Amino acid sequence: MKFALIIPDGCADEPQESLGGRTPLQAARTPHMDAIARRGVVGRADNVPASMPSGSDVATMSLFGYDPLKYHTGRAPLEAAAQGIELGPDDWAIRCNFVTVRNGIMASFTAGQIPGELARRLIGDLQRELGGDGLEFHAGVSYRNLLVCRARSESKLPFTRETRSTPPHDVTDQPIAGQLPAGPGADWLRDLMQKSIPVLAGSPENQARFSRGELSATQIWLWGLGQRPALESFEARFGKRGAMITAVDLLRGIAALLGWKNVDVPGATGYLDTDYAAKGQYAIRALESADFVVVHVEATDEASHEGNAKAKVEALERIDRDIVGPLHAHLEKSGDYRILVSPDHPTFLRTKTHSHGYVPFAMCGAGVAADSATNYDECTASASKLVFDRGCDLMPFFLRS
Repeated sequence: MKFALIIPDGCADEPQESLGGRTPLQAARTPHMDAIARRGVVGRADNVPASMPSGSDVATMSLFGYDPLKYHTGRAPLEAAAQGIELGPDDWAIRCNFVTVRNGIMASFTAGQIPGELARRLIGDLQRELGGDGLEFHAGVSYRNLLVCRARSESKLPFTRETRSTPPHDVTDQPIAGQLPAGPGADWLRDLMQKSIPVLAGSPENQARFSRGELSATQIWLWGLGQRPALESFEARFGKRGAMITAVDLLRGIAALLGWKNVDVPGATGYLDTDYAAKGQYAIRALESADFVVVHVEATDEASHEGNAKAKVEALERIDRDIVGPLHAHLEKSGDYRILVSPDHPTFLRTKTHSHGYVPFAMCGAGVAADSATNYDECTASASKLVFDRGCDLMPFFLRS
């Protein structure tokens, strides 16, 4: 039997006045997701424990069947795994975003979607000026980068699980003063963020963006720190060979740690302009050798972070047309299957940030008896009796024999 999971990241939301009192899922034309609902079941799951911050690192780990309260150590170590960066038992990985801060306000958590080539050059500048002595700046994709702190025998790193940091996308259009790192080692993090300001200001190319009226990278933002996690492979846990399709290092890292194959898709950007159709076609190909394929799409989450309801609806319609539809049609022709559609966490357009709470899911296929649902959306899910208070229990239910 073949299995497929499509993740429209952060698509769960609230009713929007601009959408006639409907949520983006209700407003979007999603006939293929609705067909899964009619042929199977709709329910809801809570993927983020109340004691943990809401984000894709926690939520997708839960969605894949791993209790984040047991396995989660931080976001950055997962992204380090995606880049093949080995962490020693006492090393720490830290997310290093390029951001735009103006007059103490977070104007852009992406530094205006900074181009990848410029981002790599700026990471090189940071390594030359601030790196060394156990500090390694690693370029990722656009604004998403990493700082690795290597433990030295003569001195222990100051961080602990009590070190707190705030994702920059949770600070959009807000003052940064109350959102800076806190707890053990926080002074060191804040000092390094401050030291990055003159380094980035010294880049002629970065300053040229500012001169053209574009958003430039004004500093780094350090967050999501953690140490190397220990995850049992997905095949050992569930007996399925997995494949991951995503443009986001976080998801690639989790996939690597679970023993899945990461599938590179040309045109996959992790943004609204991603090649949805290519993701759908590569997912179909991945099932030739994998038992289970995951297609993650970041576009819906990015639209929420920008407060753009229209873009969120359009992204949902593209996911439905170019990914869910072709993939489901292929599965139907290929024998027994199950297909699941579920976001990881809610991301509200109102707040432009991730939220705790239940997300709706729809699944159908072999062994899934249909309920009375006719649509896939938050309202239908809220009326369902199929509820997973621990989101990590959904995957075993989906894969059950």
